[in-house]
Amino acid sequence: MTQSDNYQLLNRELAAPDPWGLDANPFERERHTQMLRLALAQGSISNALEVGCAAGAFTVQLAPHCKRLTVIDVVPHAIERSRRRMRDSPHISWIVSDVQQFSPDERFDLIVVAEVLYYVGGIAEMRGAVRNLVRMLAPGGYLVFGSARDANCRRWGHVAGAETVLGMLNETLLELERLECRGGSVNEDCLLACFRNPISAS
Repeated sequence: MTQSDNYQLLNRELAAPDPWGLDANPFERERHTQMLRLALAQGSISNALEVGCAAGAFTVQLAPHCKRLTVIDVVPHAIERSRRRMRDSPHISWIVSDVQQFSPDERFDLIVVAEVLYYVGGIAEMRGAVRNLVRMLAPGGYLVFGSARDANCRRWGHVAGAETVLGMLNETLLELERLECRGGSVNEDCLLACFRNPISAS
């Protein structure tokens, strides 16, 4: 699947009232519960980045725990929907951007990226996105990653998923915890992991 195909697919899926069942599906609710647990395990969050907000189902859970939160998504409609949902949240910055191109001056003490990287294209594009995420992570900062497994992603027409990206992240970051999240269907099977940037702040 090309990046253009992926972008069209995202636009179609985001047109639904509850894209991917992120609000109503028990599997998705449990996935978000575990992601939030991983995100909060290291204490207070000064400056966080959420990559790929969809319709804001996880954003509403993460935002109250962050002093500042930057939310990016490649699909303008996703940013619009999430922003409407979080109307009274002046500590959130909303940016339409591709994770491969996003290049802020600041570094983040927490980055959350879930069910996103298999949309960026091939292995080279995935690796480029991972490099950019690592570059944006503050020394000693934490990254929470989640994705459907390789087998499911390939069945959906993507080149790879969780296991492939976890291998890339482990080349640079220190993995602290990994867990499986499964639901009732074959599509409801993902891996979640928390990483720390081993470079200490000077």
